[in-house]
Order: sequence, then structure tokens, then C-alpha cells
Amino acid sequence: MIGWAMRRLPPGGLAWLTLHELRGNLRAAGGGRTRWIVGGLVLLGYTGLGIFFSTMLADTPIRGGPIAWLAVLTASLLLFTFMITQSLLAAQRTLYEAGDLDLLFSAPLDPRTVVSAKLLGIAGGVMLTFSLFLLPILVPVAAFGHPGLLGAVALLVALALTAACIGLGVTLALARTAGPRAARTVGQILAALAGASFFLVTQIFNQEHENRQSGLSLLFETMRTRGYGNGAIGSLPGRAAFGEPLAILLLFGGAALLFALTGWAMRHLFLQSYRAGGTRPASKRAAKGGIARHFQQGLFATIFAKELRLLLRDPALVFQMLLRIVYLAPILLVAFRDGRALPLAPTLAFTSVVIAGQLVSSLAWLAASAEDAPDLLKVAPVAKDDLDFAKLLAAMALAAPLGLLLPIAIAFQTILGALVALVFTAGAGAAVGYLEVAHAQPAPRSTFQRRQRGGGIVRNLFEFLIALILGLVAGVLVYLV
Repeated sequence: MIGWAMRRLPPGGLAWLTLHELRGNLRAAGGGRTRWIVGGLVLLGYTGLGIFFSTMLADTPIRGGPIAWLAVLTASLLLFTFMITQSLLAAQRTLYEAGDLDLLFSAPLDPRTVVSAKLLGIAGGVMLTFSLFLLPILVPVAAFGHPGLLGAVALLVALALTAACIGLGVTLALARTAGPRAARTVGQILAALAGASFFLVTQIFNQEHENRQSGLSLLFETMRTRGYGNGAIGSLPGRAAFGEPLAILLLFGGAALLFALTGWAMRHLFLQSYRAGGTRPASKRAAKGGIARHFQQGLFATIFAKELRLLLRDPALVFQMLLRIVYLAPILLVAFRDGRALPLAPTLAFTSVVIAGQLVSSLAWLAASAEDAPDLLKVAPVAKDDLDFAKLLAAMALAAPLGLLLPIAIAFQTILGALVALVFTAGAGAAVGYLEVAHAQPAPRSTFQRRQRGGGIVRNLFEFLIALILGLVAGVLVYLV
């Protein structure tokens, strides 16, 4: 569909370049023909569900009000945090991974058109992702008796445009101030924190109350009592979603104006940041300490130093590890709430085993499969079993700081339970890590940028089942002790 539309547009124009960006985003998502067929069938079924709801609600009045406006505001904040994450990642991909900027900036095109197309591509990719979840339900309901709900489409576009501006602006500011290499790592960290911010806020609200109400409900109730759904600004998203023309004009017009100002202001900054990024290092520093510091005594020390250095150079992997730590934070808040003894030791033991198993599995897969010099390792004077064992130990050592968090929390209630959780956490990591190392198929590390796990679904499910069983056993033993 996108290719058909591009063939009917003048090449090099804003619309043509924007469609080119959207097609690149879809290709970056990966997946073969089977995946697209399955996705199309799921979307078709999802649309059928929307039609079903539209017939059920056809004669039911749907009106706005303080509660409805507050619900839309809460949902908009949740969507916006995820949109910020996606736009940050898309902006980094545009600046550092797309590989087409040299061609575009050397072509007879206006740089403003290129920057605007990049921004529209980021916004379009963000909007397309969330439209697939919202529009198949929303459009049929709006078409059968509730046309005012089409204002939610304008709200979605406004959120996507704003998120794209923020994502590209933050990425360029980081590249300009911290350098391209540091900007990639810091950008991944900010993306992780942005995506988890709403979740963390709701969990913090949950920890501050003794009742069994969910954190999201508590946050909603707090916002309601403070009148956020009734304010002139706080009610704008809800009013726009229910079709009020003035609210739609203000939100959509404001987002479009911000987009235009961003494209104008960032034209030179985009060029300067890209030229500063390129393939050059972030800074020029003289080497210190000689070449001997790069060599270690012993096989394990050498492998560990190599994997640690590659991990720190891989912002995407840092992003994945940080997400695990961020989502562990609410569990730790439960453990240390009000300075009391830990109330959920068996659950924490189970969680520790499962998370450690998944993390060690990912690290062992990268250590054993993402190998740039497999031929060199084959002829090295080292037995393959020793090399695999060293890589497994390196993966476990890298995951150890995360694997220790929950056992330490358990130790505040029971030392023996903490030791049990620690043993089973290490055992789960060793078991699933060994499967990854034993069945590794080495390939250049550059081919692993999308983190598409090899080995098939069966082995991945088997590894998860191992971690799940060991986690259940650990939870039962901690409960008994």
C-alpha cells in the first residue's frame, strides 16, 4: 500500500519522503510474510470486536463529564509516556542506524524537507503503533451513532506529534552536549524511564496506602479529588476525545504549531548533531596505560572483560537491563515498606528466580551467539567446553547485581530463606544459560541488533518452564523455612 502511494507522488517531496520513513519503520519491525498474515487476521478479528461493541452501544448515549474527562486524561498520560519511549528510540534509529542521511543531505533536497519528513516519520510510526490498538474499536463505535468520538483520533495525532518533537529534540540535545556515543546510552536510559514512569507512579501511590486498592485507582482518585478533570487544561484531552470543536482545535492546532516550530528550530541543530555523530568517537583522548591493560590473566577474566566492555558499548542491551531493574523497584518498595519485615518472601523468591533466568538467558545468548570471531576461537589453544563455561560464568556474573536484589530483601526476614532464593536464582541462571551456550550458533554481533532470539520457540519455552519450576520450588521452600 505504501509503495503504491509512493509511485503516485513526486519523488523527493515531503509526502514521498514521509512515506519512505514509514516504510522503513515497518521494515525495522521485522517479521516475514507469515507474521504479517497472522497480524492481519488478528486485526480483522479486533475490528469485528469493534463492530460488535458498536451494535451494543448504538442506542446508548455516551457523553462527556468530569469523570469521563479525567479517565481520558489518565489514559492520555499513559499513552504519552509510551509514545515518548518509542519516539526516543525512533529518533536514535534515525540519527545513528538508518544510514540514509548522507544520501538525503547530499541530494538536491531542501534540508527542511528532510527534517520535516523525519519528524513526520517518527510521529507516524508512533501513531500507527497505537492506532492499531485503538481505532479498530473506536471507529466502528463512532460510525454507529457516536460521531463525536472521532475527536479521539485528533487527540491521538496531537499526542504523537508532540512525542515526536520531544523525542527528536532530546536526542539531538544529548548528541550535542554529551557526544554521540554517550547520547545513545543516555537516550536508552531515558526511554526506559519514560516508558516505566506511569507504572512507577501508580506503584508508589499503592505503597503509600494500606488498603487493597490498586495504584492506578488510587492515582485516579487523587486526581479526581484535586479537580484535574474539571480544570480548563486538564479537561482539554477529554473534551477533544468527545468531539468538542474548540478543544480539538486547541490541542491539534497547538501540536501542529509545535511541530512546525520544531522543524524550523532543529534544521541546523539536526545537521550539526548528525555531522558530529557520524562514525567518529564522542571525544578525542590520548590512550593511557599502554596496551597491556586490555589483556587479562586467565580465560574467565579475559572473557568477562570482553563481555562487560561489549555490554557497556551496547545501548539497546543496557535499555533492556534497566527496564528489568525499573520494574523490580515496586517489588522492593513492598519489601521495605514502612521499615517492616518482608511480608512476601516466597513471592519475591519466585520472582527472583524467574527474572534471573530470563536475564542470564539473554546475556548467555549474546555471549555465545553474537560472536564476531568464531573462526579465531575454533583454532585457539582452548577447549570449547572451557570457553563455553567461561562465557556462561561471564553472563552469570553480569546478571549477578540484579539477581542479588531480591535475596537481599528476603534476608531482612529470614537468612535461610535468602540463601535458598540465592541458590535457586543462581541455579536457574546456570540451567537456562547452559542451554543457550550449548546450542549457540555464532554469527557477527552486528546481526543481533534487533535482538531476535534464535533456537526456535520450543527451546525458549523450555527455558522459561525451567525457570518457572525452579521459581515455584524456591517459593515453597522459602515459605516452609
